[in-house]
Amino acid sequence: MRIFQVINVRWFNATAWYAITLSRLLADAGHDVTVLTQAGTDSEKRAKELGLNTVAVDLNTTNPIRFASATHHIIQLLKTHRPHIVNCHRGEGFFLWGLLKTLGFPFKLVRTRGDQRPPRSDTFNRWLHANVADAVVVTNRKMADYFLEHMRTPSRGLWLIHGGVDTKHFAFDQAGRNAVRTEFGYTLDDHVVGLLGRFDRVKGHKETIKAVARLRKEGMDNIRLFLIGFDTAMTGSEIQSWIDEYGIADITRISGKRDDVPACLSALDTGVVASLDSEAIARAALEMMAVERPLVSTTVGVMPDLVNPPMLVEPGNAEDLARAIGDIAKNEELRNEVLETQKRTLSQLTLDEFLKRSLNLYQSLVDDA
Repeated sequence: MRIFQVINVRWFNATAWYAITLSRLLADAGHDVTVLTQAGTDSEKRAKELGLNTVAVDLNTTNPIRFASATHHIIQLLKTHRPHIVNCHRGEGFFLWGLLKTLGFPFKLVRTRGDQRPPRSDTFNRWLHANVADAVVVTNRKMADYFLEHMRTPSRGLWLIHGGVDTKHFAFDQAGRNAVRTEFGYTLDDHVVGLLGRFDRVKGHKETIKAVARLRKEGMDNIRLFLIGFDTAMTGSEIQSWIDEYGIADITRISGKRDDVPACLSALDTGVVASLDSEAIARAALEMMAVERPLVSTTVGVMPDLVNPPMLVEPGNAEDLARAIGDIAKNEELRNEVLETQKRTLSQLTLDEFLKRSLNLYQSLVDDA
């Protein structure tokens, strides 16, 4: 198939990761994939690093002259490549693709919603998703429910396709575990709780710090905290101020930027996703599950699709987060149950499954043409 993946995403966030990973999988499977990006963005850079065929088109512009130029550029691309599928991973420009489709360009239009913010449920937007788009892809059940109930998208046109994880790269690494624990001063008896994620308030670092401080105060002397990440929206010094405030500087380490993420994850005893919002795709959660770390999480986004109910807590609730971490640290039977459930869940969330489900959608649309 000839496929356009429209990834006009400035940052290499979860939406961009989902789209670019899918593009690489499709290209590796022999399909003709063209990735439409914004020039000079992190997303464009990552797509090029993976050897994908990229074309820069300014779909995010609000300048009428530039938008007209972008439209002309897209029309030329459609005439040259004649794609079977156009998959839009951002809302900016989606109307333009819908317009071109209604004007007779013979492609099937897919809108993938890899963002947890709900789209506007107005008459025009509902019509665009239900009557112009040939399919809408969502990455978690919460968003699927929103499209069914508020956007009135026909169930036959709504596809739930979770992201996948590279289970060959993200696998438990005993040697890596030993090396990282030695590097950061953790002993065999320590129970290391870890959070993987960019330094951003939404990721719940503060709540995780409070939860670990609470468990230590309650007598869990062997608890340790490992924050795997580096400066982004927040700085390490801001994170450190919370660590100092709650009195756990002596048992907390910050990784900084690392090239050995699977080893860092293997060094954990319990993984935490404490996000306050978003997590439409939850890349970090899938990676923790792939290295066989039991996961405690808040109920945001896709997390209820992935995590055992006893290990889910409301976002922002550090007390319940501490309880769940303590339960899994002290109850071996519960820990084994969580790991077994995660293993079954992960069997449906490999890269092979991600590709297969996406191709099933694309092929069904092409067959209906």
